[in-house]
Amino acid sequence: MPDPTPRAELPAHAGSVDTTDPDAVTGVRARVRAMLTYLGLRHRSATPAVDDTGDYGVTMARLHGDEPEVGDLEPDENRRLNRVRVFGAVGSILILIGSLGTGAVPVLQNPIAGVRLLSLPSRMWPVALTLSIGGTLILVLAWLLLGRFAVGRLNVEVMGGKTPRRRMTQRQADRTLLLWITPIILAPPLLSKDIYSYLAQSAIAYRGMDPYKVSPVRGLGVGDVLTRSVPNLWRDTPAPYGPLFLWLGKNITAITGDNLTTAILLHRVLALVGVALIVWALPRLARRCGVSPTAALWLGALNPLLILHLVGGIHNEALMLGLMLAGLELCFRAIYGTHRLRRVGTVLPSPSGWLLIAGTAIIAASAMIKISSLLALGFVGIALALRWGATLPALRHAPPSQWWARSRQSVIALAASATVLVTVLVVVVVSICLGTGLGFGWTSTLSTGGVVRSWMSMPTLLSVTGGRVGVLMGLGDHTQAMLDVARPIGQVIAGLFIIRWLLAALAGRLHPLGALGIAMATFVLLFPFVQAWYLLWAVIPLAAWATGRWFRLVAIAVSAIIAVVVLPTGAGTRGFQLAEAIVASIFLTAVLTAVFFEKMPWQKTGDAPPTVDHDDVGPPPPGPTEAAPAREPATATPGD
Repeated sequence: MPDPTPRAELPAHAGSVDTTDPDAVTGVRARVRAMLTYLGLRHRSATPAVDDTGDYGVTMARLHGDEPEVGDLEPDENRRLNRVRVFGAVGSILILIGSLGTGAVPVLQNPIAGVRLLSLPSRMWPVALTLSIGGTLILVLAWLLLGRFAVGRLNVEVMGGKTPRRRMTQRQADRTLLLWITPIILAPPLLSKDIYSYLAQSAIAYRGMDPYKVSPVRGLGVGDVLTRSVPNLWRDTPAPYGPLFLWLGKNITAITGDNLTTAILLHRVLALVGVALIVWALPRLARRCGVSPTAALWLGALNPLLILHLVGGIHNEALMLGLMLAGLELCFRAIYGTHRLRRVGTVLPSPSGWLLIAGTAIIAASAMIKISSLLALGFVGIALALRWGATLPALRHAPPSQWWARSRQSVIALAASATVLVTVLVVVVVSICLGTGLGFGWTSTLSTGGVVRSWMSMPTLLSVTGGRVGVLMGLGDHTQAMLDVARPIGQVIAGLFIIRWLLAALAGRLHPLGALGIAMATFVLLFPFVQAWYLLWAVIPLAAWATGRWFRLVAIAVSAIIAVVVLPTGAGTRGFQLAEAIVASIFLTAVLTAVFFEKMPWQKTGDAPPTVDHDDVGPPPPGPTEAAPAREPATATPGD
């Protein structure tokens, strides 16, 4: 049966090969095996073959390994799963109740002010703070307990790099997420007041002014109902967001006017659309990379940072990440498919080609929400160039006299890939900027967030720490000068590392999705300003590719710790009340944990034998007529 993919679009080694040289032939075979595995046309062996790029097998073994399909949970495990799900829902309900007192409610038009029952938490602030912190602890603890049914036990499967024998289904994961976020949807904005900046900037655009030049206090006035709720730090700064996001906000303002409650609700709907796109794309990307969709959903979509900050905090990263992941899935579906990307004999796109263009356009649109997602197009370009025959060894190992002869196909493939994607990007960006009427002013306000000094940004942390040390030593406060030097250096270092990850993807050592996740992690670590939810830029893409134990351990620990240490709005203004609330919330969490998972003295104990946890025992030995399974060879044979 003929291969439906044209020869020019199949990955191949560019350049001639001396077939009399055994080392050259073996190197070509290794590259072909790696490329076929990369495109999903060949199953990866237990130990990946090492090609001439040096550390292909080592890199894949540390970060990624295929996860086989496993069975569904047994009835007893389903009962325990349901108990964990209800436990997490209780945490969400406590957050909802506490948020009525600790949430980022508007200064004016507070919908619960004066309502006898709903305003009670705001008049009992320590109790509301206890419920908010306790609910967060319970939600995070429930997420950790749920991990047993997604990635296995922490000290056995995760630490040992093993696959659990059973997992919850994808449908169970989806229903759990819906159960946990439903109370959060009804809550006021949580942990951040950024939503009020969104509303003020959208109102400026709706009134015909340029939000990239006019700040809320100048465009709306100090006494405006929208300006009053904007944090002081952002009252006199222009909008740093893309024109597509402000255009969406402008249309929301056209519907709601100055009604803050309805506007907040509609912005939360936008965030939920982004979460829905994440839930749609993440398992599909995970299957493409040989990762369990349930494990990817648990670490990415059920992550407490997503629930608390993207849904609760109503941040536009939800829509940005959702569009980026959906665009990646469409692009990869076209690139890794077996159909031509253009029609035979013409330059017009085929149906798969149009799918690639649509995916690229969606990623470009996500960058018009927030520019960070533009990084994804670089790795889509690498995947497309690989399909068209580009290989890093051809560019790197050719002698100078033969470099163009051997590298010609790779250079042409990279240039063609860049041309296609950049053309689509330019068309989409120009169309959005002109179609929304907001123009290109966003290009001059990208550094607006630099006024934030976040300890999660490495350059900022080092600069602020150095400035404090200088003050203690009597040298004066030179923090801002250090920031002005360290932040650009950090951006240059991040750029160099991102180029490194692009080359690793071109060499076939990293899947483009995994390389994107690592690049996003590098970008966030060295970014001038970092917020808690920025960690999701890296965690969510990597959840669909990285299965290494150290990645999962670090991602789990960081997500849980950051979710807990970010306190409700205004929690730091009353030290003694905060200390009391933390102690009380720990006690509340301990009591509810015991009620849910420990047998109380008054509960009846039946005579039934104790339930055996099948995860704690090994597989049964083969019976008299059952043969032991054959072990897969550790390495691929040269003839594969």
